Amino acid sequence: MMRYIKTFSIFIVSIIFILGMSACGQSDVQKVRVGEVTHSIFYAPQYVALTEGFFEEEGLEVELQGTFGGDKTMTALLSDGIDIALVGSETSIYVYAQGATDPVINFAQLTQTDGTFLVSREKIDNFSWDQLKGSTFLGQRKGGMPQMVGEFVLKKNGINPQQDLELIQNIEFANIANAFASGTGDFVQLFEPTASIFEQEGKGHIIASFGKESGHVPYTTFMTKQSYLDENKETIEKFTRAIYKAQQWVESHSAKEIAESISPQFEDTPIELIETVVARYKEQGSFATNPILDQEEWQNLQNIMDEAGELPTKVEHGVLVNTDIAESIISE
Repeated sequence: MMRYIKTFSIFIVSIIFILGMSACGQSDVQKVRVGEVTHSIFYAPQYVALTEGFFEEEGLEVELQGTFGGDKTMTALLSDGIDIALVGSETSIYVYAQGATDPVINFAQLTQTDGTFLVSREKIDNFSWDQLKGSTFLGQRKGGMPQMVGEFVLKKNGINPQQDLELIQNIEFANIANAFASGTGDFVQLFEPTASIFEQEGKGHIIASFGKESGHVPYTTFMTKQSYLDENKETIEKFTRAIYKAQQWVESHSAKEIAESISPQFEDTPIELIETVVARYKEQGSFATNPILDQEEWQNLQNIMDEAGELPTKVEHGVLVNTDIAESIISE
């Protein structure tokens, strides 16, 4: 009887130990809620971090949710609906200019160029930007980075958007492609994969890249509130490390390998199309190879905003950008 009790006691202790270890393992996993402004192949390194297990390696469980629009993304972040936002850096400036007591801090850059392309209705073999003069140009929503970059590039090429062409900016982002397909505009500014789909279907022709024309800019970055960064510095470090691993992975792998890795995120998109889009973004250097948002890029962003008349106030790099975490991780 005593042997039975002893054996049973050992069994119970073992179960408690196993359950305790399991509980410890669960508590070590940190859940992070990330809101992405849209779901796009443009954000390939983020999806690589998910599918290749880089977040998991850091003990993070990333819950990805669509926030669809810069204003909605900021609302979700400021109201604690999400912990981290993936959105254009201009939104952090807008929030700061409104007198936020808990400013939004950019801590890891994901894309470093604009992600849109100029698509023409008719095939143009020898394109030059002055061919847009007198045309109808279907642009992006006023105040957003695509629109600001679009106008910046037009002006850079000697075109006054308000005088030299008919600029249409009153169509919702989700309806721009459909508007062009139904006959509105001679030219349109489109994201991938829509631009490539239009080209494949004969609805349009990609003739220029706004990303190539505008240079490096913090187009999409991960940001969080200063309070969250202060209280969860280790979590932000782990998150940034996972993103850096993914950025390096993307840099060292082919467009085909990247497409295969992220294809579960785009089940309705043919893998050949994903590969085409990834190759185009890789070729023009859209994917940042490290998470550092440097001062030159920050200045370029504000120049573009200022040129578009959308810069509410000039903000020094160190006020809304934290590079310490990214620099520390890269040096590991």
